[in-house]
Amino acid sequence: MIRRRILVLLILLSVCTANAQTTYKKAADALIKRIIPKQAGQINTEIISAEQGKDVFEISTKNGRILLSGNNSIAIASALNWYLKYTCNAHLSWNGDQMNLPARLPLPHKKEHIIIQPDYRVMFNYCTFSYSMVWWDWKRWEREIDFMAMNGINMPLSVVGLEGVWYNSLLRMGYTDEQAREFLVGPAYMAWQWMTNIESWGGPLPKSWIDSHVVLGKKIIDREIALGMKPIQQGFSGYVPRLFKEKIPTAKIQYKPSWCNFEPCAQLDPLDPLFEKFGTIFLEEQKKLFGSYGYYAADPFHESEPPQKDSTYLNAVGKTISGLFTAFDPKGIWVMQSWSIRKEIAKAVPQNKLLILDINGKSYKTKENFWGYPFVVGNLHNFGNRINLHGDLQLVASNQFSKIKQEAPNAVGSGLFMEGILQNPLYYDLAFEMPFHKDSVDLQDWLTQYARRRYGNTSENAAEAMQLLLATAYSKGTNDVENSSIIAARPALDVKKSGPNAGFNIPYQPMELEKALQLLLADPKLQHSDGYRFDIVDIQRQVLSNLGQKIQQKAAKAFKDGDLAAFDKQSKRFLDLLKDADAVTSTRPELSFDKWITDAHSWANNPAEKALYDFNASMLLTEWGPAGKREAEIFDYSWREWGGLINGYYLPRWQMFFDMLRQRLVNNTKYNETGLKQVYGREALRANSFYSSLADWELNWIKTIKHPKKLVKGEELKTVTAMQKKYAPLLKEYY
Repeated sequence: MIRRRILVLLILLSVCTANAQTTYKKAADALIKRIIPKQAGQINTEIISAEQGKDVFEISTKNGRILLSGNNSIAIASALNWYLKYTCNAHLSWNGDQMNLPARLPLPHKKEHIIIQPDYRVMFNYCTFSYSMVWWDWKRWEREIDFMAMNGINMPLSVVGLEGVWYNSLLRMGYTDEQAREFLVGPAYMAWQWMTNIESWGGPLPKSWIDSHVVLGKKIIDREIALGMKPIQQGFSGYVPRLFKEKIPTAKIQYKPSWCNFEPCAQLDPLDPLFEKFGTIFLEEQKKLFGSYGYYAADPFHESEPPQKDSTYLNAVGKTISGLFTAFDPKGIWVMQSWSIRKEIAKAVPQNKLLILDINGKSYKTKENFWGYPFVVGNLHNFGNRINLHGDLQLVASNQFSKIKQEAPNAVGSGLFMEGILQNPLYYDLAFEMPFHKDSVDLQDWLTQYARRRYGNTSENAAEAMQLLLATAYSKGTNDVENSSIIAARPALDVKKSGPNAGFNIPYQPMELEKALQLLLADPKLQHSDGYRFDIVDIQRQVLSNLGQKIQQKAAKAFKDGDLAAFDKQSKRFLDLLKDADAVTSTRPELSFDKWITDAHSWANNPAEKALYDFNASMLLTEWGPAGKREAEIFDYSWREWGGLINGYYLPRWQMFFDMLRQRLVNNTKYNETGLKQVYGREALRANSFYSSLADWELNWIKTIKHPKKLVKGEELKTVTAMQKKYAPLLKEYY
């Protein structure tokens, strides 16, 4: 009898394994057909065993055909990408592809066997869903999921459609449709609602949006699951609507401190009985809509403070939240960001029930290696989807995960947690690839190969340009917050910042970046690559932005000196530069405010929805919020050197400022910024009468429905060549 039972179990295990392999192979084959539909039939796939418990892939030939092998769909997709990169010299990126493949694909040069080093390869910051992906449809999401799989990502944050979970959960608590939708923020601000910072701002949310995004979210998570990913879903840590305090007065609900001057949010004490009740409802409704897959994100008191700070209370909070997840899903794992982590909360959770995301890859040093808990080594390279060439390639090439793993054996994964994407494709191509390497990579050799596959040709100019980029924008120490943009900065005589973070600094010789552009423009055989066309636009944009700092300084000096003629000359040059930067960036969809607005409008079913989505799309990139009685403090956080936004928003601001200064020169009246109210190290939104009137203009612009222009394709080379010739003499003059 015992032998028979064992035999049955072995048969069942064998059947389950065979079914899983069939599923993996089917999903991988479908991905290959989506990526290279014309040549997909030339590739065979095969499921192999994991190696030492890690994902593995192979690239080889069998019976004269290409064979891509892997232990799951992600591994096979990674094999496809590696084959395309290193055998076909092809390239996929957020910012232009180079997929000039022959009708008959080449056989691999040799057999390659690659073990993917981190167990978890995590993707996305909550903010990415707002700053970059808020207006995406299924077609764009399908591309991104395939792109993630090809780059080895197996654990994406998956929160599209979460508004439906909140809506249904609140209805179960007796909320009306109107009350539930008034609680929910507008589409562009959901990241900060899910992170428990705000409510209602930018809403109320239309029911059509909720319904459409439940459908979209289900498609996304189903595809992620089909490919073998382990999506991180939303957990519950006590954030509730402010109206809960009125509806359930007996519950222990407190208002948290204001976040960025928004109206305070409500926090339900995890030790209150209502916590388990509503938390269970929330998880149940999420499961009904999307399923539950074992990883639940929750960050108690995120960017805030707990009502009690003693270790006994915090320990009880950790046990309660972990208990909620375990009661709902016995195999469930709590996923916690390091951003606001508290030792007493984390250590209350069993080590096999908590996964910590070290968002910036640095917190483990100050948190005792996270007390032995498994953690993911993160890279936080971008804030607010700001557009700025930067990123420490030497740091990335050193293999951060491998190095930290030696210090902290409990490091089990790597993660990309940028707040925005669609920028710096060079940096991210390397960052995506590093989990496939056990050690560091030879950056010089890697850059040469990168230029070859991105541009589709061998080019000494391109190889030299890559070295110049490494020595300038991508040099050592450039990995963190973006340096400020003079184009996007709120006007001032002594401009301090373009947003609430870093100030002005160009950590390289600007003319060396111009040399890289000249080299790329001098090789005509590269121009057929879409990646090349993006790069020349992006480099030219940065060259103009850098030069703008010099010109603005000259204009400010002329005003202080009382030199009207010099002021007119320099201010005109600066405004002309903004117009030209707009013309350059308007040639690319990734750098187009018009596309951003067009995509926002595409979700609208009526004029009211169009106006709401337009407001959300415009406000997020500019004043951010709040508005009205509560004054915005983090305005221009998400500044972007984008076509349409420069001409429509940044240029008029500078024009108004220069007009005001000129009038003062003519009238011989002073203008002094000394002593003005500061917020985040720059003049407050309404620091004086000029800034108050500017704030009125800004809000009016935000509320005015835009009429976006269609992108004219194929103008990159012509436009950049003209601008490079125009500004070559000015660069020599100012540098």
